Amino acid sequence: MVNYWDFLKWLGTDASTSVITLLDDPADLVRLSAVSWSLRRFVIVNKFCKILCSRFCPDTLNFPLVTEVSNTSKIAEVGSSSALEWESLEREHRAYALLCHLIVSLEGKRDCIHRAVCASSTDNYPDESIENTLESSDLVDQRPSYWSSGGQYDPGVSESLTYRLTANLCVVREIKIQPFKAFFQPDHPIYSAKFVRFRMDHSRLRQGTDNCEEQQLASDDYDKWTYVSPEFPMEQENVLQSFKLPHPVICVGGMLQIELMGRVQKQAVDDLYYICVCHVQVMGSPLSPFFEVEIDDASGSLVLKHFPQSKCGTVPVGTAEAKITEMFPGIRLQPD
Repeated sequence: MVNYWDFLKWLGTDASTSVITLLDDPADLVRLSAVSWSLRRFVIVNKFCKILCSRFCPDTLNFPLVTEVSNTSKIAEVGSSSALEWESLEREHRAYALLCHLIVSLEGKRDCIHRAVCASSTDNYPDESIENTLESSDLVDQRPSYWSSGGQYDPGVSESLTYRLTANLCVVREIKIQPFKAFFQPDHPIYSAKFVRFRMDHSRLRQGTDNCEEQQLASDDYDKWTYVSPEFPMEQENVLQSFKLPHPVICVGGMLQIELMGRVQKQAVDDLYYICVCHVQVMGSPLSPFFEVEIDDASGSLVLKHFPQSKCGTVPVGTAEAKITEMFPGIRLQPD
């Protein structure tokens, strides 16, 4: 390249920013940062990868600290403050480029529930335990499989189901719930809720426990939850109903709670309202082994830990500058 145009000098800073912010694929930002050193610096300093990531998933802005963890030991070198700041910006750029890539490329077709933690109430334990909601069928070993709440005279009483996800950091896109149809009762009633709402929490990261009493928060304690979804109406149908979140949500801490609001069906034998669920799925994508999260003891802030040397057959990643050429073979940085 003897004669070439400098995109930034030709178009100008403001116009270049307007053009770059129109990009909606993190791969395009990685390619752009590989064109020249001036473009690379422009992309990294202006944090375009972080901005794009927050457009797809606003929760990524909840990480004020980003660290990069390497498997190789490296002796720290004394350098200027500007050099150290540039290294920090590069680490953040690499982390958000990969994070954004994972968020947009993984479709979230995997059930991320690791285990059931607790239910706000159970009618007949353990026969009607929350554990039954992990089964894919409402009939197991010729016996009905479902969770049932305790009975209530007031149809407005809510219930909740709490689950532990497969990782401390998961991107959740939708939750699927199937109300239970009591085929062994007259007229086969369906004990659905009127509405559902979802909460995600990271407080147990510091606690290190799944204790039900600590997790079972009052319905009005919304300030204690990292994320509270809008309310979704539930149909009184014995089908796996899908509730898609307004945008992908990062569940920090791996704890998710389903709030079932309002009751529609009485049981004939005791004239009480119940809510019964036979199956639950949390559809999303775990971000490990590429990312983990912890709470900084000094500030109490969340720290996003990036492991660039992690390997996965579906997501090619490398270390430092090699990451660009591994993701996109043939691309080489051009000198300014």
